[in-house]
Amino acid sequence: MNLSMKWLSDYIKKDITTAEFCSGMTMSGSKVECFETEGSEIKNVVVGKLLSVVPHENSDHLVVCQVDVGQGEPIQIVTGAPNVSAGDIVPVALVGAELPGGIKIKKGKLRGVESCGMLCSLGELGLTTHDFPYAIADGIFLIEEECEIGQDIHEAIGLNDTSVEFEITSNRPDCLSVVGLAREAAVTFDTELCLEEPSFKGVEDDINKYLKVDIENETLCPRYAAGIVKNVKIGPSPRWMRERLRASGVRPINNLVDITNYVMLEYGQPMHAFDLRYVKDSHIIVRNAKDGEEITTLDGQERKLSSEMLVIADSEKPIAVAGVMGGEYSGIMDDTTTVVFESAYFEPVQVRRTAKKLGMRTDASARYEKGLDAEGCLRSLTRALQLVEELGAGEPVTTHIDVVKNIKPRNEIPFDPAWINGFLGTDISEEEMIKTLNGLGIEVKDGKCISPSFRIDLERPADIAEEVARIYGYNNIPSTVLTGAANAILTPEQKYLRTIENTMVSLGCCGILTYSFTSPKCFDKIGLPADSKLRDTITIMNPLGEDTSIMRTTTLPSMLDILSGNYKNRNASVKLFEIGKEYIPTEEGKLPNEPTRLTIGMYGDNIDFFDMKGTIDALLAEAGIYDCEYVRCSESNEFEETCALHPGRSAVILCKGQAIGYLGEIHPAVQETYGFGTRVYAAKLNINEMMPLSVTEITYQPSPKFPAITRDLSLLCEDSLPVGTMEKAIKNAVGKILEKVTLFDVYKGKQIAEGMKSVSFSISMRSHEGTLTDEQADAAMKRVLKSLGDLGASLRE
Repeated sequence: MNLSMKWLSDYIKKDITTAEFCSGMTMSGSKVECFETEGSEIKNVVVGKLLSVVPHENSDHLVVCQVDVGQGEPIQIVTGAPNVSAGDIVPVALVGAELPGGIKIKKGKLRGVESCGMLCSLGELGLTTHDFPYAIADGIFLIEEECEIGQDIHEAIGLNDTSVEFEITSNRPDCLSVVGLAREAAVTFDTELCLEEPSFKGVEDDINKYLKVDIENETLCPRYAAGIVKNVKIGPSPRWMRERLRASGVRPINNLVDITNYVMLEYGQPMHAFDLRYVKDSHIIVRNAKDGEEITTLDGQERKLSSEMLVIADSEKPIAVAGVMGGEYSGIMDDTTTVVFESAYFEPVQVRRTAKKLGMRTDASARYEKGLDAEGCLRSLTRALQLVEELGAGEPVTTHIDVVKNIKPRNEIPFDPAWINGFLGTDISEEEMIKTLNGLGIEVKDGKCISPSFRIDLERPADIAEEVARIYGYNNIPSTVLTGAANAILTPEQKYLRTIENTMVSLGCCGILTYSFTSPKCFDKIGLPADSKLRDTITIMNPLGEDTSIMRTTTLPSMLDILSGNYKNRNASVKLFEIGKEYIPTEEGKLPNEPTRLTIGMYGDNIDFFDMKGTIDALLAEAGIYDCEYVRCSESNEFEETCALHPGRSAVILCKGQAIGYLGEIHPAVQETYGFGTRVYAAKLNINEMMPLSVTEITYQPSPKFPAITRDLSLLCEDSLPVGTMEKAIKNAVGKILEKVTLFDVYKGKQIAEGMKSVSFSISMRSHEGTLTDEQADAAMKRVLKSLGDLGASLRE
């Protein structure tokens, strides 16, 4: 919403600088985005009078002008404009002047004749013929305004208004108007709001002789008011109205159209003016459109309507889309003689759906869809007819049609000053509260606040407290220590997630956050089979684009996208993690399951598979997950996306027989798809499945009283035998005296046969009942060798 400061001065008489106004309005809840002064790019341009205009001696199309600019001696300017003559009043850019577009005026010569400035056209001042209808677009701007020679051009033609841009939230449609913002300003700066009730004399006549109005859908249109203007005189609007419309970002057109736009900006009520000639049988019907019905709107586009849309129709056809845009032949033309002014209330949701379905978002629909003041329809209509009368644009008929069906009553909210002070932590007097509320149009009566019809957002006591607080000043509310029985604690799930997050950071990983929606193409990028269940996704109804059209069923592609971006940006070594959700579809019509996943990704010159495994081991230990084993991905079908991993450098993580995650090197083909030139490693852990398996209680373990015995084994086995399987066999064979098994070497090369490998373990044994003997240790080693022998492993000689 753009607010003209000149327009505001009609309602607020207090002298306030623009900076003070912007700051105060923002602090009281009406956020100011920016402000701009018209003509700020124009400097050193003044009003001049042409004393003489003579042909250029060396050119057929140039003329030499002597110009009085109020500096005593006239200046000489050469121009090629054909529309100038002696006595004309024109804008003159003096030497050193600046114009829009970075143009700077310098003294020069044209065909040997000195020129000390430039005569300006409308375009060179950043204006159009809509701003000054009497001017021409392709010639010098001949000023017809009352002005003085030498006067600054800004003041001379009214190009000196300041426009303040507000960001209006959807719950405050009343502030999409000059009156609404003026009301806020009056309370903010503790001054009087100068607002008069509109009225007009009109001509005595019965409107029912000219027009009939019926509402068929009372739910979507509870109120429709109409007025008639006879003997219409189409012409340009006065300068003051054109200036205000321009400062508000609206292009002036003609007096009647400008009046409807002016009232919309002033009161926030969109209006439309119909040419009565094109209203069949002079009968307006507010009804639902018929399926297949069509209308050509004012923008010249033919649009197909459907039965859920509301239209303004005559006895034969639709003539406007209610709350959105009028029909092609409903507008004002040069030969229009009788006009119908419409001021109505249309149901907000219906207007939004219609505008969206037709692909039409207009100033009117933007206001209607937020919810307007149904009680303000007649006030806006009266204001429009008042302006018609003041501008001499026609003869408004004194009577009007006002069809009222079902207007929502005003909200009544309990008023309890003690509760408000307790809620805010303030000590504001009841009198000050009432003064504030009355200034905002909220009546306080019999212990209740009666919401004004234009405040659709006031529903509960907290809303009243907010009104008091924002005008009192949030910065004036003292800071206090939190009191009461508040004792916020983290839930077990939150504690667990925080432990995981802190652990990942301590392991040198950086957290990332990616979108939950992704592209269907992500499954092809990781090589997921066409029949995979992960391709069964939830499709977003109104996506931003194809790349964000589905909810992800796996977090792996999101991690690879971020890793790929880092690699392309030449980050040499990266370790990342993300705690995010996957969205797994359930039965049709039900919400999806949203399990929480931890995804880890890394690459770098000194990073390999064992760095990833070490990270996982450290995390699981901190998360209370013990006795895990790693198995080949081919031995588990729990994770379909492991097809994106290298088959020989990947594993599924099991805890107590349950798959809780996977890790591995990304498959070379997938690495190539994402543009990697190095080995990349990824892992995913199912946090929801980990939590029940987590051992959160810490059990005290006394220091050992008896010494340990350590035995090292170097074994020869087939290369295909997993080390994890061998380690598991060792643990089972040693039994309860086992303290720790440590893998310290895996060797393949010289002195080792093809297809074989050497694996070395360090086995630590200890008894808590007494000192172990060599015989007990030897017996344990015999069991180990037998168990490993069953797997095809033997002692290396």
